[in-house]
Amino acid sequence: MNTIWKRDIDLDRLNEISKNTLVSHLGIVFVAVTEDTLTATMPVNARTQQPLGMLHGGASVVLAESLGSQAANLAVEPGRYCVGLEISASHIKSVRSGLVTGRARPMHLGQSTQVWDITIKNDERQLVCVSRLTLAVLS
Repeated sequence: MNTIWKRDIDLDRLNEISKNTLVSHLGIVFVAVTEDTLTATMPVNARTQQPLGMLHGGASVVLAESLGSQAANLAVEPGRYCVGLEISASHIKSVRSGLVTGRARPMHLGQSTQVWDITIKNDERQLVCVSRLTLAVLS
């Protein structure tokens, strides 16, 4: 299998290192990896809703950045790491309950920067949010 990953990926380990962080507080769980994507889910509940009962846009951004950052760090050689420079998000559709699923896919994997496209969909696979994350690659 041709893959972008430079490190072994263990979903259980990704979820373990997320314990006691914002990621686990919001209920984000890494659930799948392919040769060029990383996927996680997040519940739409009291922890992730805004006062009107809809998924909070900031929670969507946390899901996007968590996915993109983890993916970026798995796509660099050992001894290198990635940190976020900029994130943007467009909120397309509201969600009041259920689970949203985010998928990160690289747009650019350079020596000094990476750019990731993150899509978030609802239980019906309808697009909820699109996000772009730019990261610096450091030594």
